[in-house]
Amino acid sequence: METIDSSPQTPVPKKRGRKPKSKEEDDNNINISSSTTPINQSQTKMKDTPTNNKRSQQQQASIDDKYTQWKSLVPILYDWLANHNLVWPSLSCRWGPQLDKATYKNRQRLYLSEQTDGSVPNTLVIANCEIVKPRVAAAEHISQFNEEARSPFVKKYKTIIHPGEVNRIRELPQNSKIVATHTDSPDVRVLLLYSGQKDLCLKGHVDNAEFALAMCPTEPFVLAQEFCSVGDDSCLILWDARVGTNPVVKVEKAHDGDLHCVDWNPHNNDFILTGSADHSVRMFDRRKLTANGVGEPVNVFEGHKAAVLCVQWSPDKSSVFGSSAEDGLLNVWDYEKVGKQDPGSKTSSSSPAGLFFQHAGHRDKVVDFHWNTADPWTIVSVSDDCDTTGGGGTLQIWRMSDLIYRPEDEVLEELEKFKAHVVGCNEKKA
Repeated sequence: METIDSSPQTPVPKKRGRKPKSKEEDDNNINISSSTTPINQSQTKMKDTPTNNKRSQQQQASIDDKYTQWKSLVPILYDWLANHNLVWPSLSCRWGPQLDKATYKNRQRLYLSEQTDGSVPNTLVIANCEIVKPRVAAAEHISQFNEEARSPFVKKYKTIIHPGEVNRIRELPQNSKIVATHTDSPDVRVLLLYSGQKDLCLKGHVDNAEFALAMCPTEPFVLAQEFCSVGDDSCLILWDARVGTNPVVKVEKAHDGDLHCVDWNPHNNDFILTGSADHSVRMFDRRKLTANGVGEPVNVFEGHKAAVLCVQWSPDKSSVFGSSAEDGLLNVWDYEKVGKQDPGSKTSSSSPAGLFFQHAGHRDKVVDFHWNTADPWTIVSVSDDCDTTGGGGTLQIWRMSDLIYRPEDEVLEELEKFKAHVVGCNEKKA
């Protein structure tokens, strides 16, 4: 494995994000949970009271029960799943180029960040992943994984030392060997991963811009001409660098809280997704937005119980997108299903409109995920669950069963072929 130092300067102080415990601290303070904000001694004492300890134990028991229930359903809900315990927490994950194809597996690059405790430098990790093809993995194999183990499907290929946290990684759509990163400083870095050329450091922000970063999908080798941004001011802003430096459209109150993420639909550039601390995902139609700050979302999706951290449109179907949040869930939605539920359906009416799949394999906040354009319906996701898993967090690569998203008539026709076999099995058990 190769290690490259891309850090000519001392790492800048961390401002945001979960600071992981050092290995020594972890050994000496097993019963003290880490926090994203500093705590004083009185707060620490409060956490040690019997009431708070009991509440914490009850919450952990609830998380464990839900996880156990989810794991029992893995052979039914998933076509394939790989679980990988990380050494350090990761704040971002992105697919890189596909390397080769084989009969049963494809091999592909994966980009990951490593947020260390300061005892070693922060890094950008390049890994080689084996992606099992659809309908190949045996059901018993995908559910029998050790949460504290490294996955044989994920192997570290190269480590690049990075100044500051790697809070966001974005690959150039026209060349996924070129990636840009946002740190915990105002700078954006462009890394030419395999060329041997010197990396670029772009300076323009006057304050930290840590998590919002997007590449233009159409213009070759241009970071952005027409783009959108969101922030803690609850604003959604549309820009066009070709007409000047002022916003084209600015929606003053896009959400009722801080905005954490935004994504532009690659199939239909009129639709924009935003995710917020108000627990919701909103879909805007830019044709209905005006320059005077007026604009209502065309859809509001409410299926999370905590702040939404990441949203992304699916590359496989124009109406499908995913959202991940601090509640540990990664929801998959289809806005075409909103308002189309069959009155005679047995599906619970309490199910959020548009929600058709919920990935519950993470036991803490899901900080990032990425759809795979080379392997349809395959997703990589990372969570910050160090205390739960006994490691640095969890990376999962998964693909839901195609019986979930395919047209209903196709699924019923396929299942009809196995009806006699299923009935026969049930009769034998009886």
